[in-house]
Amino acid sequence: MELAYYSDYAVRLVNTEEPARGTDTLTSVEAVRDLFGANQSAARRATEADVTRFRSVRARLRAVFEAANAGDETLGVDLLNSLLLEFPVSPQISGHDFRDDDGRPLWHMHLADHPSNATAGYAAIAAMGLAFHLTEHGVDRLGLCEAPPCRNAYLDTSTNRSRRYCSDRCATRANVAAYRARKRLEAERTENTGRAADSAQPTTASGDR
Repeated sequence: MELAYYSDYAVRLVNTEEPARGTDTLTSVEAVRDLFGANQSAARRATEADVTRFRSVRARLRAVFEAANAGDETLGVDLLNSLLLEFPVSPQISGHDFRDDDGRPLWHMHLADHPSNATAGYAAIAAMGLAFHLTEHGVDRLGLCEAPPCRNAYLDTSTNRSRRYCSDRCATRANVAAYRARKRLEAERTENTGRAADSAQPTTASGDR
């Protein structure tokens, strides 16, 4: 498993909440377990106590994205470093579940966590994955969706650093809203121009008829 894959752990956790909409799907131990995806052995460690702990880590990860999105690279890195110190991992070379045509292991880097609970394990992997993405691609590749009121986190992997939305759906919604705003502005300008032209017409006095 490539280390960049782990950065998605951070995005998945942050996006369980949409503050502007007042929605939060991280409300049960089942929701916590769903975040682990295919890593079911780690998911089984989750308990009800992890719901609150996951929410705390989520707030700290969102703060990293908010700092990066605001252009405060140093703050973003400092916040992420604090997570890395609190939730360490051990990089290991692994070949499990992968074999080439000759049956030999396909060696790859793996992040082994040694957690005291499910939250510690998830936070360690999420923070390390985000750190790899940040150092490989830059702090400005961590973004928050610009389509209000979404503000979901995303990782910009575009070639020209042009991504502004978390999904095609939000991009389409934002483009439609921008188009409608332009049309309203054009209509208002046309209306104001017409009113100005009418007011500029000379008035004919009744005695001049």
